[in-house]
Amino acid sequence: MQIAAFSSCKSREDCVLCGRFTLRAPKIDLGQFFFATMGPADLGQLTVGLGNKFDVGPPRFNIAPTQNILCLQHDSQRDCLTAAHYRWGLLPAWVKDIAIGARMINARSETLDSKPSFKQALARRRCVIPMDGYYEWTKAAGGGDKQPVLIEPVDGQVKFMAGLWAENQRLGDDGAIYSCTIITTPANSTTAHIHQRMPAFISECDLSAWLDPQLYDVSKLKMLLRPAERALLKLTTVSRYVNSPRNEDQRCVVPLDDVAGEGQQFIQFD
Repeated sequence: MQIAAFSSCKSREDCVLCGRFTLRAPKIDLGQFFFATMGPADLGQLTVGLGNKFDVGPPRFNIAPTQNILCLQHDSQRDCLTAAHYRWGLLPAWVKDIAIGARMINARSETLDSKPSFKQALARRRCVIPMDGYYEWTKAAGGGDKQPVLIEPVDGQVKFMAGLWAENQRLGDDGAIYSCTIITTPANSTTAHIHQRMPAFISECDLSAWLDPQLYDVSKLKMLLRPAERALLKLTTVSRYVNSPRNEDQRCVVPLDDVAGEGQQFIQFD
């Protein structure tokens, strides 16, 4: 899903995603997700810093790389779930050039334990990134500019993408810079005709395991990183208005057939 402003890939096959996404829900019901594998007592400890109904702030319709994005992680000192806004684009501790982050917005699940940039983070700095849709670009009918497609959960609910985070003391003028990356997996059959990669969604029953600071077994962690089930997502063609990261309002997600006067055709996927 990468576009020219952020892409470091030489071809479509080399590209990874996700490079744009949405978080439109005003609140996240943490209890809805964590009750799947935890009892009320454990949940109370886990969410003590947030509350079960967590206010995520204003809706965001076009979140782009290098912006600050919401991350949830386990705070080992307080033994609870905490939230923070981290810069999107991983900046490991050794990085001296902030521009590198724009090339590290994603991490492939298959090579997390072999890449120096991600290996330590996989063991010690895991997080989840809430979202309720992401964008991909595909060839338009009849040629021309690529057409954006909104890929979102069928049930309209917030889902959690697997992520890693880092702390960099070299780059910040007023302290450390905290950053993150989104983990990707091979695409499922719903989205593979658009792009060969998709975000790794952590299922409700796996959230507590992914965030468990005591889980170090790489093989078990990588088993949690699977393509989303085919029935989880739906596709909606949207206007090219979303192409610019400067456009951040509700028009980004309006279905193309509801947009008047754009002269664009609705894409039919095989």
